[in-house]
Amino acid sequence: MMDRQPILNVKSLKEQVYEYLRDQMRHGQILPGSAIDMGETSKKLGVSKTPLRDALLQLEMEGFVTILPRRMIVVNTLSGHDIRDYYEIIGPLESMALLKAFERMKPADIDRMEALNRDMAASLEKNDFDAYYEKNLAFHNTFLDLCGNDSLVKIVNNLKKRLYDFPRVAGFVKEWEEASIGEHQTVVDLLRQGRSGDAANHVRDVHWSFEVQERFIRLYYPAIDEKAG
Repeated sequence: MMDRQPILNVKSLKEQVYEYLRDQMRHGQILPGSAIDMGETSKKLGVSKTPLRDALLQLEMEGFVTILPRRMIVVNTLSGHDIRDYYEIIGPLESMALLKAFERMKPADIDRMEALNRDMAASLEKNDFDAYYEKNLAFHNTFLDLCGNDSLVKIVNNLKKRLYDFPRVAGFVKEWEEASIGEHQTVVDLLRQGRSGDAANHVRDVHWSFEVQERFIRLYYPAIDEKAG
């Protein structure tokens, strides 16, 4: 038995350890390029190494860490190549999701997307990045949740975690956020017109185009100085 009071409560210990490590990454307590000491982390959390190892295996599958021999765990960095690759994956997947969702979409769903986009603009006016971020996710989740493909949604959401929560960058690139709101409105307008193909193309070829968004990406990720691609 361990002589420390566990930080974690009973439930799924593996899930709780995973959430703890992701929260630490999100808030910059565990930084890209650093190492995770299994023994030290196990003692800190008051759990055995089994749920910790299982959580680390999930993080490795999701691309957050690399498990090396001798129980060495390195937190992966996010490179310009990674960002380009993720955009090239997310764009086509979200485009496909929007096409599939359109078959199930009701006018109220499009109304919700437009309302969320207005909320994003209001959050931007208040310089409330956290609210903007959550409304942005909710905008995309409106059609992702309707697409009927759980595997697609899982891939997209995991890559977004890698892009935005590793760690979460504080503050705005205001011009980018304003452009994103305009792109969202274009998608909403096209959906209202029944032009689902054009809306899906806009998501893929503009909203998630690395080439279109690259100048903003390099402002948002100032540490990315290598040539991506």
